[in-house]
Amino acid sequence: MFTGSYVALVTPMDDHGQIDYSSLQKLVNFHIENGTHGIVAVGTTGESATLPFDEHIEVVKRVVEFAQGKIPVIAGSGANSTDEAIFLSKQLADSGISGFLSVVPYYNKPQQRGLVAHFNAIADATDLPVILYNVPGRTVTDMLPETVAELAKHPKIVGLKDATGDLVRLKETQKLVPEDFLLLSGDDQTGCAFLAAGGHGVISVTANLVPKQMSQMCEAAFAGDYSLAQQIDNKIASLHTALFIEPNPVMPKWALYKMGLMKSAFLRLPLVESEPESQQHIEQVMRSSGVLF
Repeated sequence: MFTGSYVALVTPMDDHGQIDYSSLQKLVNFHIENGTHGIVAVGTTGESATLPFDEHIEVVKRVVEFAQGKIPVIAGSGANSTDEAIFLSKQLADSGISGFLSVVPYYNKPQQRGLVAHFNAIADATDLPVILYNVPGRTVTDMLPETVAELAKHPKIVGLKDATGDLVRLKETQKLVPEDFLLLSGDDQTGCAFLAAGGHGVISVTANLVPKQMSQMCEAAFAGDYSLAQQIDNKIASLHTALFIEPNPVMPKWALYKMGLMKSAFLRLPLVESEPESQQHIEQVMRSSGVLF
């Protein structure tokens, strides 16, 4: 369940900031055709922080519709308000998704006990599996391995997306959680090493551009061919860095626009379009990585 390459899907918008559902369908088909193992819809890369509830819910439902059951869809349902996260989870429970991805609350800076109470309350409110998401670079609060282990006792909390990029942290967590607790990389630069160290998959920004390579890397790692996995990763390693030269998802949206998969690179304020020098840089990296325009 939830292993392999899952894409942290962007949410396409037109030049007026409205959701572009035709481009969204094109993106979903792109991932189905290129072997992506699953989609995370309206996670943080999908601009969940600036989508109102009605749009958030509708985008998830449309992704499920477009996927046609061919690949699983996980819904981002995190919030810095526990009540809001529970509301989203309940609204999406019957949408056809396979589970939820719930990020550590941002701004509030909850204590570790607060994180346990927050995520247990969310898991209590749903019959679907919940994946925790720790990204202290964006949320400030860092969910410690001991906290993850405590939350892993809940029958609905099945895994962790770890975006710390810290492989020592991975080893510490592995010692504390059950063997069947899913550990997924949320840091593309260390994703391959994460898999080699026993990780179960990736939830990837880079997969927006190169889904086939990311899924092949995961499959090679699962087959025990870490040399092949590393070879694949080396070819796209420059993308892992270039996609984050401006705040995510600024660069992925520009790249997908240049690839012809979206009609616009529009972002919801307070994010704005990338700088011209950033655009030139990502386009150079895309060409060197074999990404087609």
